Amino acid sequence: MTIEVSTPEKIGLLIDDDELYLRTLQRSLQKRGLTTVLAHTAEEAVRIAQECRPAFALIDLRLGNDSGLALIEPLKAVREDMRILLVTGYASVATAVEAIKRGADNYLTKPVTADAIVRALNDECDSEAIPESTMIPLARLEWEHIQQALSETQGNISAAARLLGMHRRSLQRKLAKRPGPERRPSDEGGE
Repeated sequence: MTIEVSTPEKIGLLIDDDELYLRTLQRSLQKRGLTTVLAHTAEEAVRIAQECRPAFALIDLRLGNDSGLALIEPLKAVREDMRILLVTGYASVATAVEAIKRGADNYLTKPVTADAIVRALNDECDSEAIPESTMIPLARLEWEHIQQALSETQGNISAAARLLGMHRRSLQRKLAKRPGPERRPSDEGGE
């Protein structure tokens, strides 16, 4: 598969073994003007990077049985100025230090918003340049976790409930309620 890219300085590579997460993130970044290509394995990521030479790569720390840390060096070999963002739901100081030592430009914890990714890519570390953080409500995180379980069980509610460790009827009640959008702290009123 050959990827034709008219402006390689604007294309990014998203690497994660969770296909649903990647497609959702790709749409969110596209709304912010970033074109991305997707890879689900380390081998696929290196091959795609060699074909399209992306300006940045967002790498999940855990890629099935592989580590995203091992991808930093091969991706930098393809394009030395490639921005590398490592994301993980299993953050630790040790892996953050190791990622930076290997050449990552930033280390973000999941769930990470598209706005946070854009800020990280733009090196907006100045506190005045970064707008107020957007908080993802707990209900939204729970909803996304439930959707992932449903995806893994091909929509089988009983199997998803078992996977989540809850009763089927409890899961059905949660599915009947769709969570609201992300909110900024100032939306709470009184602050």
